[in-house]
Amino acid sequence: MIDLYTKGTPNGRKASVMLEEVDLPYNVHVIDIGKGDQFTPEFVAINPNSKIPAIVDGDGPGGKPMALFESGAILIYLADKTGSDLLPKDGAERYAVMEWLMFQMAGVGPMFGQTHHFLKFAKVDVPYAKERYSTETRRLYGVLDKRLGEAEYMAGAYSIADIATYPWVMRHEFQQVDLGEFPNVKRWAEAISARPAVQRGMEVPA
Repeated sequence: MIDLYTKGTPNGRKASVMLEEVDLPYNVHVIDIGKGDQFTPEFVAINPNSKIPAIVDGDGPGGKPMALFESGAILIYLADKTGSDLLPKDGAERYAVMEWLMFQMAGVGPMFGQTHHFLKFAKVDVPYAKERYSTETRRLYGVLDKRLGEAEYMAGAYSIADIATYPWVMRHEFQQVDLGEFPNVKRWAEAISARPAVQRGMEVPA
């Protein structure tokens, strides 16, 4: 059994969608980041960076319990653990998934997250930050739209790269982005939204 420590954020939903896609049983532990649960000694012992999501796999490598943090690492681990084709085992296909996963981890997540903050949550209006991050967010949408005009999914076949990126795109209203301006992204998002595992994972925590 896997213990998932999460909250209803894009990063949190990456892990729950993945767990649903690979059909692994898991327990949900809600970490109320608004109340500071991520800084408790119990959670810091699992994730020293005090972020969600994190997992504890009671049947980790060698049959021993293992804690794991960072959403990208969790996706890779769960794919490898289950032998899922969401991450090919080797060859060019594996590295295609990895490069688009890193595109999400290094670009989409941080930039979309900053856009969310300065457009929706910042207590002080910072026009420079709003323009900077909104411009970069739209640039990244353009990169993604171009790629999805060439391939059905980010790395060709549906993969952990799509699972990582999708929850951030589903916050497009927070970013003040109309998906109609990016038709290939819209087509892709609608296809992923239709997947039953994705629907279940996006509802976690209930």
